[in-house]
Amino acid sequence: MPSTLVHVAVGGLVGAALLGDRFTPRAIAVVLVAAAVPDLDSFLAPVVAGAHRSALHTLLLPALVGLLVYVDARVLDRSRLGERWGPDAPYVAGVAVAALLAGGILPDLVTNGVNAFWPLHDQFYTVDGELKLSTTEGLVQTFVDLSPEETSGPSTTDNTRYSTGADPTPWKDRDGPVERVFPVVTAGWQLMLVGLSAATVSVRSWQTRGR
Repeated sequence: MPSTLVHVAVGGLVGAALLGDRFTPRAIAVVLVAAAVPDLDSFLAPVVAGAHRSALHTLLLPALVGLLVYVDARVLDRSRLGERWGPDAPYVAGVAVAALLAGGILPDLVTNGVNAFWPLHDQFYTVDGELKLSTTEGLVQTFVDLSPEETSGPSTTDNTRYSTGADPTPWKDRDGPVERVFPVVTAGWQLMLVGLSAATVSVRSWQTRGR
């Protein structure tokens, strides 16, 4: 699964791409924090069963926050965010919502799943597969599986747990010391992504220095 650093790296690329002239150290910091927020639900898992990949990984979170930002920026007579943190605040908040979705949630959705519509609908979803053009089979895709649903039933908070540094043995009672592993990067593509994001954010910071 992607580490928090990988989530932050994706958020950094989102911020570098979307902030434009509003790129400042404070603005990119807000965006990076937003990308890391969903992983905080791993600390809820030891006390709330099934919370990891559910409580803060639901797609309803960016939808709700995005709606609040839209209302603040477009519906209200005066932006509360703008009054408190300056005229660029609503736009930066919008980019932070994009980073929350693209950096914080989607990388987990395309690896080993998130509870996408929790708490309205309790089921973990994973978007995984391949799309290829074969000379014998034509266009082949495995993202959409139309085969009959397995008799074991869907993955829910009742039967799905993820091992994390905060909760390394979610199905077992811990007796004695337990190794806690907090991944940094676990694959070459993740290392490449982190390096690319760090370089991109550094260059954007250098370009906008002194503002």
